[in-house]
Amino acid sequence: MKILKSIVPFFLALFLLGSCSLSMPMIVTDNAGEKMGTAEYSVILGLFRPMSVDIGIAKAAKKGGITRVATVDQVIVSGLFKTTIKTVVTGN
Repeated sequence: MKILKSIVPFFLALFLLGSCSLSMPMIVTDNAGEKMGTAEYSVILGLFRPMSVDIGIAKAAKKGGITRVATVDQVIVSGLFKTTIKTVVTGN
């Protein structure tokens, strides 16, 4: 029983502080990629997000000064209270 009392708080803290990350390639072309642009937003508690958010490929490419897209990835990082969705574009 003593071991259980010492292990439970450890796993509870691990669960509360843990997060999950997922990265998905969306587009890959033959263009070389030297520049990188990102567009992202965060959601708090799955409820509150910006109303006019743009995380599209065009927005990320414009922020990175990219005219020819090489790759597009979407990255989702999820924690207990906050989730961040990011579009990453590379190219020239």
